[in-house]
Amino acid sequence: MRPAAIKNSHSTENWRWIAGSHAMPAESQTSKSIPRVWIIALVLFAVSLIAASFIADAPVRAAILEAQGKGWKKTSEYAFQAAISKYGDWPQLMIVGIIGLAIARALKRKDWQRVIVAALIASTLAGMVANMSRLTTGRTRPRESPKIEAGWYGPIHNGEILIGNSKYNAFPSGHTATAVGFAAPFLFAKPIAGGVLMIFALMVAWSRMALGAHNLSDVVVSILLATAIGWFVYRRIETHGAAYGSRVFTLYQSWRQRRRNKND
Repeated sequence: MRPAAIKNSHSTENWRWIAGSHAMPAESQTSKSIPRVWIIALVLFAVSLIAASFIADAPVRAAILEAQGKGWKKTSEYAFQAAISKYGDWPQLMIVGIIGLAIARALKRKDWQRVIVAALIASTLAGMVANMSRLTTGRTRPRESPKIEAGWYGPIHNGEILIGNSKYNAFPSGHTATAVGFAAPFLFAKPIAGGVLMIFALMVAWSRMALGAHNLSDVVVSILLATAIGWFVYRRIETHGAAYGSRVFTLYQSWRQRRRNKND
């Protein structure tokens, strides 16, 4: 084998941990796909749950306010919910994930490396999708009522651009999407660890509702969206991880070579 071929083979091998023992040919993937009847059932369940959550928005918000009472913002419960909301956001999740990936690499745990990579990607994608929606839908946050009439104002209202205006960026919940997106791949690959992380993700979702940042429907849509993205990313990493990793490594090598040529 020529030296270049040996090098390419070695670089590809460096990425095989991403695919793991579950990598399957296309024929096997088709045979193991979710039956159509299950997909239809899941879609119907998701649509029903979303519809129910919109109906329940007002009574759930009223129940939260009644339970909190006056002076809630001065309590330790408020501080706890604010901390959950703060540390359950995307930057903190990425830091935890990168540290976990470094530990898994040091311990040579390829299975954990794969699921952490999937979690990092799924969390980021879920957050991006949620943010693209909430920046344009113009839904008011519950805590802004009655100062601002609750509703959907879109990206522009009465000549005012509402994109980036936090008061109108409620739907769906970005915090919930990133937290659930991070937990979902663990739930599919490592159920015990995934269960713990999903509990934390649901605590983040509840904190956003308790703080008046989101309605019930905002977090329900994010949970469903992020779970679907988490499943998709997890399956792609399991079945095509080596090919993706090799492609990224090849692009990186080409970029380095171009830099060398430019410097020379």
